[in-house]
Amino acid sequence: MTEVVEQHPFAKYLREAMMPHIWCTGCGNGIILNAFVHALDELQIDLDKLVVVSGIGCIGRTAGYTNVDSFHTTHGRPIAFATGVKLANPELEVVVISGDGDLFAIGGNHFIHAARRNIGIKVICANNFNYGMTGGQFGPTTPLKASTPTTPYGNIEHPFNLVHLAAASGATYVARWTTLHVRMLTASIKKLLQRKGFSFIEVVSQCPEIFGRRNKMRTALEMMEWFKKAAVIANFSDPAKAEITPEKIVVGEFLDLEKPTFEELLREKMNEISKENGE
Repeated sequence: MTEVVEQHPFAKYLREAMMPHIWCTGCGNGIILNAFVHALDELQIDLDKLVVVSGIGCIGRTAGYTNVDSFHTTHGRPIAFATGVKLANPELEVVVISGDGDLFAIGGNHFIHAARRNIGIKVICANNFNYGMTGGQFGPTTPLKASTPTTPYGNIEHPFNLVHLAAASGATYVARWTTLHVRMLTASIKKLLQRKGFSFIEVVSQCPEIFGRRNKMRTALEMMEWFKKAAVIANFSDPAKAEITPEKIVVGEFLDLEKPTFEELLREKMNEISKENGE
């Protein structure tokens, strides 16, 4: 008699040896990974041509959990590394999945210049408003007046508006969703995976253990209730006005356009040089 072994339908996308994951109960990172895997499955992406890159941070574990060629890079350097991978082999789909601190604090310079060049890499940012892995310090997206271990009297630094920053820097696809908007997030990731240029999705994600409990939201459910109450879908509105406040979280797709990618222009220039040199 042949034994039937049941297997999860998405098992091929995850490294079984790395499970169970180490994320806290209620963390939004599992929802982001779930949406990413669903998008891969619905598009039937060739996993042999997919590379996932992350930096340091809780969401950075995604690179180790996905069953593809992946790299867990040093802090703030995933986009620099992904740029090298994409230019070395433009046929690969290169996706960066990392956190707000990693991508926009120490890695901010890499982000704006990759977007400016329109390098064909895809970036998914889990924005939980703090450095969740290292104690919850405030970061470049921490809201004004928010309490963290390093802002015990309330944050006085203005946060980045990530979708505005991405659009102004030159990204060709820009969207923001919360972990509550699972279907919209999955659909956006599918679009992101099919784009040629620099594409960016911000995912506002709950961190109940570190950020939430310091800001009167002690459970993941309370943070999700905040997303539900505050979220306003405003597709293709001005990203400069896409604010995140306790009362309002503007979500949606903000930008979707096409322009030549860096790797296309590089290939054209190399062909020109070859012709000039008679090669």
